[in-house]
Amino acid sequence: MTGRRRTRSTFLPWHHRFTRHVRQSALLAGALTAGASLLAGCGVIPGTTGGSGDTSITVMTWAPEDTSATNKPGMPAFARAYARWTNAHGGLGGRTLKVLTCNDRNDSVGAAKCARRAVKEGAVAVVGSYSQYSDSFFPALQGAGIPYIGGYGVTNAEFTSPLSYPVNGGQPALLAGLGRELSGVCGRVALVRPDTIAGDALPSLLNSGLDAGGHADATDQPAAEDATEYSAQAQKALAEATRGGGKGCVVPALGDRTSTFMDSFRRDDDASSVRTATVLGSVDQTVINSTGGASGPYEGAYVTGWYPVASDARWNGMKKIISDEAFTDNRIEADDTGVQTTYIAYTVFRKVVESLGSGQVTADTVRSALDDGLRIETGGLTPTLRWQFADRLGSVGLPRLVNADVSLQVVRKGRLVAAKSGSVDVTATLESANLD
Repeated sequence: MTGRRRTRSTFLPWHHRFTRHVRQSALLAGALTAGASLLAGCGVIPGTTGGSGDTSITVMTWAPEDTSATNKPGMPAFARAYARWTNAHGGLGGRTLKVLTCNDRNDSVGAAKCARRAVKEGAVAVVGSYSQYSDSFFPALQGAGIPYIGGYGVTNAEFTSPLSYPVNGGQPALLAGLGRELSGVCGRVALVRPDTIAGDALPSLLNSGLDAGGHADATDQPAAEDATEYSAQAQKALAEATRGGGKGCVVPALGDRTSTFMDSFRRDDDASSVRTATVLGSVDQTVINSTGGASGPYEGAYVTGWYPVASDARWNGMKKIISDEAFTDNRIEADDTGVQTTYIAYTVFRKVVESLGSGQVTADTVRSALDDGLRIETGGLTPTLRWQFADRLGSVGLPRLVNADVSLQVVRKGRLVAAKSGSVDVTATLESANLD
C-alpha cells in the first residue's frame, strides 16, 4: 500500500477490507443513547405515530436527496406511495402503515440524525433505504434493536451486522457475476476503478468471476474518483483491452463518475473495437436515459444487476402501486434499482408482519421473526430469502449475504434488456475469491 492520500468512494464505500474470517461488528461493542430533534426535510405518512394501544405500524425509509453527489429520491417517494396503497387496501393485517422518510443528505451527520429520529418516533424497522454512512446510523439502530431491512448494499456493515437483512448481494455479487459472464466473451479485460481504499477491493471481486471462467485476471487501472475527464485513462484502458489481438473489454466501475469516463471513452476512434461492461450502481436505466439513450455511451454495454429487467412481468405488482398512487411523481421510475430494492424490502416487511398474525409488531418481534429462520418469497424477484448470521459466505467476511443471484443485462436501443434468460448464483465464486 502506498502513502498516497485515500478518499471515500461513493461507489463502494466500505470502511474495511474483506478478510477470510468473519469480523465481529463494531456495533456489538456498545449502543448509543437514542434521542434527537426532528431532522428538517423528513416527513411522515399519513400522520404522527400513536402511543400504546395504537393500531399503526411505523417504519422509516431514508436516502440522500438534493445533494451534489449520489441522490436516490425515488426510494422514499416510493415508500410513501407504498404506504398510501397499503392503507387503501386494508393496511397490514388491519393495521395502518406509517412511513417516516428522511433525507440523509449524503453525509454522516444526516445519516445519524435519520437513525436517531427512527428511534425517537418508535420505528419498528428501517426499510428499503440507501446510505453510505453505516458507521453513523447503525449504532443508533443497535441501541434500540431496530432491524435494517433491504439496504441498497453499498456498505460492508450491511453484510456483517446482525441487525441487517439485505435483499441483494451488493457490489460483491455484481462484480463477481460480471467477471464470470465476461470470461467467455472477452479477450483482455481492463478494469478502471477508484483510486481509494474501497476501490482496492474491486479487482479481487472481478477477478474471482474471471478466474471461475478460466480467464486471466483483469488489468487493474486506478483512477481519481473526482476527475472531470478521463481521456488519458480511456486511452490506456483501450490499449490494454486490445493488446495481443481479440476483442477485449473495458470495465469502468467509478460510481457516479462512470458516465464522465464513458464520455471521454467514446471520443476515442478505437472505442468501437472493444466491448464495455459495468455494474448497477455505476449505471442504471435512469443514467442511460440522461446520457442519450440509444445514442449515448452505454449502447451495447453489458451490465450485471441484482434483479430481473424492468420489463419482466414479475414487477407488475410494483408497477400497479406506482400507477395507482404515484403516476405523476417523476421521482419514481419502475426501472430505478433503488425503487426496486425498496419494493422488495417492503415485500419482506409485509411477510414478516403477516407471520406475526395478531401478535405485537415491534422492533424485537420483527427481528426475532427474521432471526428464527422465516423464509420469505418475493414473487421470483429474488431467491427465497432467509437470514442466518453464520451463512455460507461468512468465511469471506460476508455473513449476511444470502442472495448472490445476478442477472446479465445489455443496453439495446437505449434500454436495459436481459442478455440471457434467468440469473446466476455466484455464491461459489465468492467463496473461492481471494479477498484478503
